[in-house]
Amino acid sequence: MKLPFIVFVLILCFAAPLPAQSPAPTPLDLVKQGEKLSRDGRQDQALALYRKAMQASPKLYEAHLGAGAALDLKGDYVPARREFAQAIDLAPPQSKPQAFRAMAISYAFQHNATQAAKYEGNAFNLHMAAKDYTTAAETADELARIYLESGDLDNAELWYRKGHDTAFLNRNMGPAEKDLWNFRWEHAQARIAARRGHHLEAEKHVAAAKAILDKRTNPNQQRFFPYLQGYVAFYGGDYKAAVADLQKADQHDPFILALLAQASEKSGNREQAMNYYRQILAINTHNPTNAFARPLAQRRVARAAG
Repeated sequence: MKLPFIVFVLILCFAAPLPAQSPAPTPLDLVKQGEKLSRDGRQDQALALYRKAMQASPKLYEAHLGAGAALDLKGDYVPARREFAQAIDLAPPQSKPQAFRAMAISYAFQHNATQAAKYEGNAFNLHMAAKDYTTAAETADELARIYLESGDLDNAELWYRKGHDTAFLNRNMGPAEKDLWNFRWEHAQARIAARRGHHLEAEKHVAAAKAILDKRTNPNQQRFFPYLQGYVAFYGGDYKAAVADLQKADQHDPFILALLAQASEKSGNREQAMNYYRQILAINTHNPTNAFARPLAQRRVARAAG
């Protein structure tokens, strides 16, 4: 006897295996989801995921790092530093420098180079102990930049020099890498001289940096030259030249956008300046360039709205 068609279909449906359910996200999955939300500017939603990850895995230092970064981007610096302190305590030895650096950047958001130096210094010392001279040199340069943009020019020069000298402890350094670190040193000296008001000295270092680039051993560094020219022009008071140079630089770098905004303001173009400030607020990175750009943009945009 043949079964009715509807009965046959029902038998097939009940006999078919149920679709497999996706496994629940792990705490580290939650952190990665939170990082994506943070990059998209959805800091409160990111924080909710970081908290959930912490509840599931209280010793997951990555969750505290993510929460600290999200809080900094919101402008909640004190609770951000509590999260970074937890991350430093929980991080395994190989990740301590990352946690120290995140705390230093948190202080950079408020131009507090003295406190930032304690944490960048810890990271520098760890890299030196591991004889990782290249990363130690990069850490020294990062601290130097925090000093420079916080207005402490003497310590900026000291740490840029330390970064240059530390890089050269690497005995296996080839010609291209030597050119790279010499370019960075000339670049730094030009910016320091510009901040001191020594325009001729700044231009001398700009020319030296250009001569190194002309050797074409580091073509990927060419993109940093318009930024250098614009920086020197800005602090030399030539705001129109600064705008022209900085517009050729990386338009995804919030610090460059901040210089462009300020140069536009000083050139009398407030509308253009506000466009640059709004672009900065759409960038959600936790690094020194944003540490100095974002709070300025937040103040300018709030003042324009209020």
